[in-house]
Parts: sequence; C-alpha cells; structure tokens
Amino acid sequence: MAGAAGRMGRRIIALAAEDARFELAAALEPAGSAALGRDAGELAGIARTGVPVTDTLQGAFDVLIDFSTPAGTAHWLEVCQREGRAMVIGTTGHDAALGKGISQAVARIPVLKSANMSVGVNVLLRVVEQLSEVLDATYDVEIVEAHHRFKIDAPSGTALALRDAVQKGRSVLGGPAPTVVHGRQGQTGQRPTGEIGMHALRMGDTVGEHTVYFGNLGETIHVGHSAHSRDTFAAGALRAAAWLSGRGAGLYDMKDVLFGNA
Repeated sequence: MAGAAGRMGRRIIALAAEDARFELAAALEPAGSAALGRDAGELAGIARTGVPVTDTLQGAFDVLIDFSTPAGTAHWLEVCQREGRAMVIGTTGHDAALGKGISQAVARIPVLKSANMSVGVNVLLRVVEQLSEVLDATYDVEIVEAHHRFKIDAPSGTALALRDAVQKGRSVLGGPAPTVVHGRQGQTGQRPTGEIGMHALRMGDTVGEHTVYFGNLGETIHVGHSAHSRDTFAAGALRAAAWLSGRGAGLYDMKDVLFGNA
C-alpha cells in the first residue's frame, strides 16, 4: 500500500484486514514521513498488523495499490516494472511525463488506473456517456464537483473523466467537439453552444460530490453521485486489486472490473 498514511491508504489497510483475500505485504510512505516506523494497523486505527511503515519495498507482493502522489506513482511504477508486479493507480493530477511513463509500463505489467474507484461513480460515467449520445448540443452541459479543503488538484480526476464521457458521447452525434471552460467571471457574454462548464468547490471534509447538468430552454436533467465515506473508494480499490491480480500486461480501468470490458 503506497500512501499508507493518507486518508485513502488508512481505510484500504483497515478494510483489507477484514477480508481474507488480502494480506498486507508493505505499507509505504516517502522518506521523511512522520509515519515511518509505525505499525500500519495502528496507523489505520485497527489492531497491530506487524507491518511497519517504510520507504522501501522489500519482499514478495502481488499487487501494489497506490494512493500516494504523482511523484510517488512515478517511483512505484518503476518498482513494479522491475519486480514484474501489477499496480492499481488511484492518484490524480498526472502530468504528461507520468502519462507517458504509464503508457510505456503497460507493455510490461498490468496497470489499472482510475480517477475514482467507486462503483457508483463508474456507473455514473457510463450513464453520462449514454445521455450525451442522445442529448445534442442544444443541451448545455455543466459539471460541478466538491471535495474536502485538503485536495490538492482541481478539477478532480473524476470531473475530468465525466468531461471525457460527455465528449465521447457527443462524438457519436457528429459536429464540432465541445469546448471546455473552467469557471466564469465578469462580462462573459451569452453562453456559446457546445461548451462544457466545469466548476470545483473545496470545503471542509466533503468526501466527494459530482453532478452533471444537461439543460436546454425547456428542461434540465441532472445526474450525480455523493460519497458518504471513503470506504466506498477503498472497497473499490480492493476489488480492483483482486481483479487485476494474475492479469496480463495492459492498461485497465474500473469499467473493465465492473462491466467486463476486458
């Protein structure tokens, strides 16, 4: 578990301890982390596991689940390639260099990458794509997401995935690809047709909320998802890891896990 001291890492460790399919092989944090040396179970608020938090990966493992940082993802991706092991990537905010690194890695190892491991969110992504195949450019699209005040990237990876779902669905209808605007301010003028508006809210301890609006001059359709607990994402990450173990090299996502696309 990379990012063991983070909010997601702690919940994944806790849920894995309750599931006989999983054994925690390592709890990983970067050098200098205050969590180094602590027992992973105690860190997660459960009984001791006998696995100390370290900054190096030693011993055998099947799948590495990564909820660290983009820099951490790049490092652990190299380790997984060297060891020939599978990797579940839950970090967001990747730059072009990391994207290229992942693209190269999947020729050697199985990698499952998803901005959101929730079952509900991945169902939402499919619904949004299907709606976008039917609701043409006369329907304005707005995507609104809300997260806790500690989130370091905006818009969220899930919001970007929802944007991609809209664009993919609209491509079926033909015409120019939708443009994207991030927030609005001042004298913006009339809203252009074929625009996707994206808005990021940051407040308190909000776990994660996403809503997509489709509105024309006569009606509005809105579909969304609210996460009430990080356990939603942690359970999805474990489900992804169990599914990925033993797969061949390649790039996968949660749609493959849930809908059998691979």
